[in-house]
Amino acid sequence: MSEAVVHSRRHLHQTRVLDIGVEDVTLPSGVRTLLDVARHPGASCVLPLDVVDGVAGVTLIHQFRHCADGWLWEAPAGTLNQGETPEQCALREVIEEAGLQAGRLECLGFIFPAPGFTDEKIHLYLARDCTPAPVNRDDDEVITEVKRFTWPELMAMLGRNELQDGKTLAVLLHARRFLGL
Repeated sequence: MSEAVVHSRRHLHQTRVLDIGVEDVTLPSGVRTLLDVARHPGASCVLPLDVVDGVAGVTLIHQFRHCADGWLWEAPAGTLNQGETPEQCALREVIEEAGLQAGRLECLGFIFPAPGFTDEKIHLYLARDCTPAPVNRDDDEVITEVKRFTWPELMAMLGRNELQDGKTLAVLLHARRFLGL
């Protein structure tokens, strides 16, 4: 057996984003078990890239995160709306959170940020040829700063443990690989 077999799902709770339940599953090892599973519609994370005076840089946002009990530097990201493609979500989020309109998007791949309990899949994008656009943040977004960082600044922040958001670390790593840095 190379895939898990789901025998049943007991729905526990629906939030505005998550469908939480317990699934009766037979794993590829043949073991049958109950797993707590949060189903998620997916998300997109987008890293705006620019070059100023020959120096490449990226834009991050400084956002309050209740569950992290504080402020994080993050790449713009958000949950897919119903019927929305990952690309549409990325284009929407970079405008909403960073006030940037992407001229083009390049797909960098995707990650599963917490595969032990959720099927959330975050699609990663690099945004290029960005121009200013009106910010239109959601009510639950508290963003105090939108700032451009050079790659050496980002690596120094990483060394000081100032970059702690998993999706941001993933999109930075994928962008470095994609750009050959």
